[in-house]
Amino acid sequence: MPSVQALVTRFFMQRVLKPWLMSNDVMVTRKRFARLASPRRMVPAAIEPVDAGGVPAEWLTPRGVDPQRVLYYLHGGGFVACSPATHRRLAARIARDAGMRSLLIDYRLAPEHPFPAALDDALAGYRFLLASGIRPEHIVVAGDSAGGTLTLGLLLTLRDRGEPLPAAAICISPATDMTQSGESFASRHREEAMLSQAFCRTIIPLYLPGMSEPNPLASPLHAQLHGLPPLLVHVGTHELLFDDAARFVEVARAAGVDTAFKVWDGMWHVFHANDVPEARAAVRELAEFAKARTA
Repeated sequence: MPSVQALVTRFFMQRVLKPWLMSNDVMVTRKRFARLASPRRMVPAAIEPVDAGGVPAEWLTPRGVDPQRVLYYLHGGGFVACSPATHRRLAARIARDAGMRSLLIDYRLAPEHPFPAALDDALAGYRFLLASGIRPEHIVVAGDSAGGTLTLGLLLTLRDRGEPLPAAAICISPATDMTQSGESFASRHREEAMLSQAFCRTIIPLYLPGMSEPNPLASPLHAQLHGLPPLLVHVGTHELLFDDAARFVEVARAAGVDTAFKVWDGMWHVFHANDVPEARAAVRELAEFAKARTA
């Protein structure tokens, strides 16, 4: 049973935030997401801009952490919105609890920069970490929503190119099927407190113009998943993308990938970013996973 705080938050998001945020005009949505960015004083880390292999980025360094262990965080936003500023607080909270610092990149967004621009930037940022002397076994890649898609696309790209893989990866409410064929996309749209069907249908042709069949780097549900590092996937029961997570976990496990899966009752898309007890517990679980995999 969700907490009282979660129930109140979900009601507000469904009735107020979601209708305001989920515009069919992605430029409007982008501006509105930007208005939700946490003030710098609320981020539990020092913030340092950096050029990460040609990609604008930020180092987030909480007090007392090991600078040689890194959470490489790829933000969500449907490939069309958000930035490090909108996700600093979430990434910093995970990194702080894991005892590591975090790198967030400001990857290019659609429709100005369709696939594979964001994935190319994710690869550049990862290579920047390695060139900076960070060992791959001390890196955990993480991402929410579209950032979860990029996380998995990055792992597949590294594997296929024979480049060093990170110690592990975390996917929060990942989008794994750009064909939107999951049953939950239709059956859970009334329960979802964050995403709308219309927004999801709008962004796909902007990110993947001319898509005729699934590209495994953009729809990792359709990829060959062997050889990937350990994964942790979180999803809420009230998500449009519930089946994106659940079906991906099933396919990953069948391919022999060490995949942990946590389903959060009554929770919505990327609830981790909200100030509710379930979010705090989820962040601690993600941090413990990252800490254990890079110890």
